[in-house]
Amino acid sequence: MDVSPSRAHDCTCRCARVLRSAGSLLAWLCCAVLLFGCTGSSGPRQTRGTGDVSAAEDAGRRAGVSPAAVELQNDYLQVIRDVLPSVVQIQTGRELGSGVVYDDKGHIVTNAHVVGGASTFEVTTANSEATLTARLVSSYPEQDLALVKLDEVPPGLRPAAFGDSEKVQVGQIVLAMGSPLGLSSSVTQGIVSAIGRTVSEGREGGGTGATIPNMVQTSAAINPGNSGGALVNLDGEVIGIPTLAATDPRLGSAAPGIGFAIPASMVKTVADQIIRYGRVVDSGRAALDITGRTVVDAAYRPAGVAVVEVQTGGAAEKAGIRAGDTIVGLGGREITTITSLSEALAAYKPGQRVQVTFTRDGARRTVEVTLGEQ
Repeated sequence: MDVSPSRAHDCTCRCARVLRSAGSLLAWLCCAVLLFGCTGSSGPRQTRGTGDVSAAEDAGRRAGVSPAAVELQNDYLQVIRDVLPSVVQIQTGRELGSGVVYDDKGHIVTNAHVVGGASTFEVTTANSEATLTARLVSSYPEQDLALVKLDEVPPGLRPAAFGDSEKVQVGQIVLAMGSPLGLSSSVTQGIVSAIGRTVSEGREGGGTGATIPNMVQTSAAINPGNSGGALVNLDGEVIGIPTLAATDPRLGSAAPGIGFAIPASMVKTVADQIIRYGRVVDSGRAALDITGRTVVDAAYRPAGVAVVEVQTGGAAEKAGIRAGDTIVGLGGREITTITSLSEALAAYKPGQRVQVTFTRDGARRTVEVTLGEQ
């Protein structure tokens, strides 16, 4: 969107008034966002080191803002310039989501719930209005990840850089990039609010129902359409794939400021296996090797997981668990629903041994199970 010089000047003046009245770093950041939105695509921005300054820098200096605040604003702009071209919009019929360019061969990583049951897609990059076609390579709903591949790789397609999940820290500034509500190439900002979250995804609205461990919690806004995009640190590295926002059970709507992203380490593990083998061959996810369902007590409260079927030769069968048993505990954690069982298992790896408590014919029993692989 082009902006006239008079409008850009008006934004700069309003920004200066905000800074004079507040003078804080937060006020400066708000001001910088205002200027960024006002300048839009009215012309190419100058990179640092050219001797020129942006409108934000000029306004900051005239208002007496500290060099540190100006530098932070420059970091925001630089990250957006570097990473946004690697974030794409994915269209599947009427559904819309985001994706991240994984390599120079045209592989794009996204969420499994974004691709759904589709096998072909329309992809739009941030720096072009041309529609590209892509096909599904493989989907891994258990981790809500999928990989698609462009039929033709356009010149200048830029893969994103993926960071080290072990270095993610609470309090880090992050940007979420994607196409929320169809608004392509949108950017929101926040911090890493927590790490190591285990989150269960619903099946409503096309969700996979997966229980996903070690997720990154962020305050950066994640809205419908952001799924499959990029959660990026100020080094320009993708540290996660935004996947879902928390829901307030009282309101039935998204809880503002609480979103979750699949960590980069898991994204790379899944994507690399799909590229090499065409599917995920080593999930790293523990399993009891059963089919189960939630059961309720006489007061209709969830009371455990009834074992409907055990896999022949699987972890549960080897430990003596059989169909008809009801699992009520795992690793010292109470199990009341199939979701709580999935969340408890998410803390373990295949091959680990864990105590499982179940009831049979009214009697309570505990056995040690060597976990299988999901």
